[in-house]
Amino acid sequence: MTDQSMSLRDDARVMTLISAAHFSSHFFQLVLPPLFPVLRTAFGVSYTELGFVMAVFFAASGLGQVAAGFLVDRFGPQRILPIGIGLLAGGMLLVGLLPHYPVLLAAAAISGLGNSVFHPADYAVITARISPQRIGRAYSAHTVMGTLGWAAAPVTTLALAQQFGWQTALIQLGLGGLVLAVIVALGHRQIRVEAVVRPAHQKAPAWQMLLTGPIIACLVYFTLLAIAQAGTQSFLPSLLPLTQGISAAVAVTATTVYLIGSALGSFSGGFLADLTPNHERVVGAGLAAAALASLVLGFVTLPEPLLLAATGLAGFLTGSTIPSRDMLVRGAAPAGAVGTVFGFVYAGLDLGSVVAPIAIGAFIDHGAANFAFAFIAAALMITVVSALIVKQLQHG
Repeated sequence: MTDQSMSLRDDARVMTLISAAHFSSHFFQLVLPPLFPVLRTAFGVSYTELGFVMAVFFAASGLGQVAAGFLVDRFGPQRILPIGIGLLAGGMLLVGLLPHYPVLLAAAAISGLGNSVFHPADYAVITARISPQRIGRAYSAHTVMGTLGWAAAPVTTLALAQQFGWQTALIQLGLGGLVLAVIVALGHRQIRVEAVVRPAHQKAPAWQMLLTGPIIACLVYFTLLAIAQAGTQSFLPSLLPLTQGISAAVAVTATTVYLIGSALGSFSGGFLADLTPNHERVVGAGLAAAALASLVLGFVTLPEPLLLAATGLAGFLTGSTIPSRDMLVRGAAPAGAVGTVFGFVYAGLDLGSVVAPIAIGAFIDHGAANFAFAFIAAALMITVVSALIVKQLQHG
């Protein structure tokens, strides 16, 4: 066997574990939202209160992600990643076993802490273990598998809930996640990255490198993007019946089409990111067009085939910008601190996701579902401006 084929096989083993882990992260993020109409009745709560549950999840994830980045660089992702998967799945299992709203809030916090480890751990492994000539495709595959996790969650959750009831569905999904945690733990040799030991002469605290202009700008950009992205992904099943007059089943199908479109966009965007150094232009064009598509979904009644096409297009446009987004961050990360930087910057996705569910839940409760789409479109357009600032600071 040639060295090249051995290298390809090793890369495939690494990416199989990392991609499965990233799939689970995104999958569990969207397990609860498709159940919102059922949970609203079961717990006697409003959509705003359900939005607060997602806010707790992403607040815990965002706050934990900064610490997770340091832990990954200090102890290695092979130790941290299985723990994160276990916590993420365990929270869903807890809700299924103890179906009460306070438990739901606690479980959201537990799962959010588990979710905090994925980006710093995954990107540390990919950067250290994947062959340089394939690292771009590895980033793209990582993104696509995460997006497919989003796409699989609504249909899987609803199918299990309709067949077995929502509590049993959450128990089944939680147990499945715990099995994956064990599998990833057993594969620790494939994802091992040696712990980073800082030289004694480097006396400045590690967190000071996070306060540079490009990294702070990336954090702001990610926060703004998440306000739009989380609002769309979490609430499309609830928003589309109100703005388009469709059934809940069709709305879930449209959400799945959106997420599949996002996966296809991420795959295409990986090639585009390799072809051009102007990543901010890719981000700007894609998100501006996605903002227009959001306005159409909110204010123009579409026949079902066009509605599915519009949601798929919105997902594709947003997804196509993700590899270019990651390239902006990669350029800002110092050697030996990939986990720390990605953990800090990706915390912006969670911070933005705290704002979006509460705001959009309030729009729905006040009978203004159309303006929820306007809110999403505005967030996308502001994100375009922030992307240009990120690039300018990197060159400045």
